[in-house]
Amino acid sequence: MAMYGPKIQKKDEFNEKVLDLRRVTRVMAGGKRFRFRATVVIGDEKGRVGVGVAKGLDVATAVNKAKIDAKKNIFSVNLYDGRTIPHEVRAKYSAARVLLRPAGAGHGLRAGGAPRFVLALAGIKDATAKCLGRTPNKLTNAMATIEALKKLKVARGVPKKEAAK
Repeated sequence: MAMYGPKIQKKDEFNEKVLDLRRVTRVMAGGKRFRFRATVVIGDEKGRVGVGVAKGLDVATAVNKAKIDAKKNIFSVNLYDGRTIPHEVRAKYSAARVLLRPAGAGHGLRAGGAPRFVLALAGIKDATAKCLGRTPNKLTNAMATIEALKKLKVARGVPKKEAAK
């Protein structure tokens, strides 16, 4: 027997941040066709984060499509003591280069631009991030931060307090 009635909307466990919105054009015989490209970062602030990019005819559809794409790209981050990253890491994506460093408790998240949002939504509370590349592109800086987070390793057989050294 089919159940009819109002659909129950499940509360999404992920927080989201629209990182970048751009109007892109395609030149056709009749003129220019405009679309919007959205870059969205989602995370549960407990170690899972993802970045999605999508285009749509209007801003709302582009953002929704980017959110769906970000959910497909979610991965887990190895956190140290649930607050910071276990070790220093560098990464490169396209023209963007990023350096992430761990920090002690109470230091706070010292990062700018796209890396700040990616790290905050990943649940990292104490770390320092630096964009070493010259590109101001938020999408490539966010993807470089994602690549850096994917490189993180947790030492096995080493007590937690020694793993940070």
